[in-house]
Amino acid sequence: MAHDLDELDRRILIELQQDASQSLDDIARKVSSSKTPVWNRIRKLRKAGIITRDTVLLDPEALGLEACFFVLVRTSAHEADWQARFLQAVRARPEVMEAHRLAGDIDYILKVRVPNARAYDRFYQALISEVTIHNVTALLSMEEIKFTTEMPLDHTKS
Repeated sequence: MAHDLDELDRRILIELQQDASQSLDDIARKVSSSKTPVWNRIRKLRKAGIITRDTVLLDPEALGLEACFFVLVRTSAHEADWQARFLQAVRARPEVMEAHRLAGDIDYILKVRVPNARAYDRFYQALISEVTIHNVTALLSMEEIKFTTEMPLDHTKS
């Protein structure tokens, strides 16, 4: 369910998405408000489930995770038991950064970060040993054109 956000809420969220470690004083100054109303708004946004958590972003290449694969999964099994095993296997693998169930010809897409192709093969072998998959296509990302964790807040204007 979408929540109604006013302009101050959107400005606060934009600031938090850019740098959640900044002080309340800094956020308040940037959004032209004072500290207490900003703190109350942030508390309200957390309670509403709009802000789900605070985290840090790490540079995958600095950590040696230079290969990013998009893994397209097709299955011929659509039973609840197969799906539960597949989801458990995917959620248990730290290499899987994102996983989505899709509409169309492809059933699932996974974003997998590993050091290299050999590490991807180990991931793949482990996955197919845990659950039967009809067809897997792995696409190596040659270049990351855009990456962001910031939600587009313009659409939320009343």
